[in-house]
This record gives sequence, structure tokens and C-alpha cells, in this order.
Amino acid sequence: MSTRSIVPFGPQHPVLPEPIHLDLVIEDEKIVEAIPSIGFVHRGLESLVNKREFTEYVYVAERICGICSFLHGASYCDAVERVMQIELPGRAKYLRTIWAEMSRIHSHLLWLGLLADAFGFESLFMQAWRIREKVLDMLEASTGGRCIFSVNCVGGVLKDMDASMLKGFVQELDKMEIQVRAMEKTFLSDATVNNRLRGVGILTKQQAHELGATGPFMRASGINRDTRKLGYYAYGDLEFEPIISNDCDSYARCEVRIREIYQSFDLIRQAVAKIPDGDIAVPVKGNPDGESFVRVEQPRGEAVYYLKADGTKFIDRFRVRTPTFANIPAMLETLKGCDYADVPIMVLTIDPCISCTER
Repeated sequence: MSTRSIVPFGPQHPVLPEPIHLDLVIEDEKIVEAIPSIGFVHRGLESLVNKREFTEYVYVAERICGICSFLHGASYCDAVERVMQIELPGRAKYLRTIWAEMSRIHSHLLWLGLLADAFGFESLFMQAWRIREKVLDMLEASTGGRCIFSVNCVGGVLKDMDASMLKGFVQELDKMEIQVRAMEKTFLSDATVNNRLRGVGILTKQQAHELGATGPFMRASGINRDTRKLGYYAYGDLEFEPIISNDCDSYARCEVRIREIYQSFDLIRQAVAKIPDGDIAVPVKGNPDGESFVRVEQPRGEAVYYLKADGTKFIDRFRVRTPTFANIPAMLETLKGCDYADVPIMVLTIDPCISCTER
């Protein structure tokens, strides 16, 4: 006769970069239910809009998350620009797109390394992060920072990339693609890795839809949706289609993220080929007055930004719904029925960022 017990997972655990606690209801070695507990790293960043002028708050917004830093800052600026009806220069739109896709590459490579570490493949972990270092070097060369870039401003961007730098980046990305393809063979073809990923953590298309999953986690369950197709920044000028898989398991989530790395390489090449000359920012006069609602495809999935301004130099309300928050219910669903040993991988498949979730 099987018995049930409750085993705590987290908040401090080797697989978790940030604290989240799960009470795992276990029957033998199978997970019957997972009960989440969050709230360990609440920092009150959203309330700081009342204490920092709207032009300064961008530096707070980009500290919501270190990995998604650029897009948090850019999305806040986008929200203010919509309220103030500011039209970005074409070059600024392309620069934001290039940096956004570099951030996606570095985030996905970081996740691949953590996944490899979760099932004990240390050399694969090191290889993924070694390749990631090259993206961080490019970000540092173009912005001055490796995680927090501080290049966004209301009305555009603060730094430019000249033609020689952009050409050099494309050449470096071509070399990186060769290395990623070599690494891909291990992630997608190695028998040991496949045993840990295939058929594990099933999330059906219907479940992903009903539970509000987003990002690669959602697209790996066959839902064809990518917020970049809305055409913000320069995405409306670039050719791409959402990367999806119908396998609905951990292997599919790994495959989708790897294919999105290649897609980001291609988007950067397209953006570099089409980037126009001109200014990188426009002057900002007056204070914002009104409301805006912005949707952006972060590396982890769709993020939603709400901003309300009342005509003063301080924003009245700023609210962010991050992809990790949206993906936690679906993650709990994937845990049901899985082996206890697979729990770390299941948690990682949403690419969790708890700091994003608990602003």
C-alpha cells in the first residue's frame, strides 16, 4: 500500500538561482501535487515610480531582472513614449531590436547551461556558458555593461553602433552559430540527455492555453504565438515565424529554445543589413499624462507593462506582469505524475526568474 508524504523543495536549492518554495505531495516516487509559496525577494520596485522622475525610473525598471534587463528598460521607455506620443527614430528601433535579440541569445544559452547542470552534464554546462560569454562580450563592447546596460532612454537610446562594429558582430555570430550547432547534437541527439527529457513533463496544447502559459514554454506545446509579430521596434520590417513544437515535453522546450537562438542570429543579421542612418534619440519635452499598455516578448515569454501618468514628473502607477508569473500554474501541472528526480528539470523548463515575478 502506497503512502503519501510532503517533501519541501526550496527555497534554497542548487537548481534554483532565486528562491521559490514548493511543497511536493509524493506517493512513492511520483509527484501527486505541488503547492507553491513565493514572496521571498519582494523589493517594492514598482512603488519607486513615486520617488524617481520618469526619465530616471528606466534605470530602476531594468533592475527588475538581470537577464531580461534590457527589455525591462526598453519596455518601460516604450510605455512612456506611447503616452507622450513620441515617435522613435528608425535607427533607435533597430538598435533596440539588435540588443533585444542579443539578450535572447544570452538568456537561452544561460538556460541551456543550467539544464545541462540539472541532469549532471557538467562539460555541456561549461560549453553553453563559454559560448554565452561571446555574446556578453559583444554587449559589453556596445553598451559598456554585461548584464545591466543602461542604454535606453525615453525617446530612443543613449549609444550607437557604427558599421564596423555591427559587421564584426555579425562575423562573430556566424562563428557562434557553428559552435551552437555542434553543441545542439548533444542536447537533441545524445541518448542519456534524451532519456531525461523525452516524454517528461507533458503539457498539452489545451492545458497550455487554459493555464495561460507563455513564451517557449507555451510554443513547445504547439501554440503559434509570438508577441514580436505585433511589429514593435523593428520587428515589423524583419521576416520570421514563431518557433513551435508539438511534442509538448521537456525535450520540445529545449528544442524550441535552441531553434530560437538560430532565429535570433538571423534577426540580427537582417537588422544589421536594414538599419537606417540617422539620430538615435529625439528630445523629450513636458511630462507624460495618460495610460498605456505594452506587450513585449522577453526571452522567457510575453511580459505586460501598464503605466499611468498624471502630468507630473512622477509616474502615478507602473505595473509589470512577467512571464514566470504566468508560467508557474502550467509548471505545477507538468509536475503532476513526474518522478521526484525530475522535479529540478520541470522547474527549469519555464526558465524561472523569481526576481522578475516579485518586484
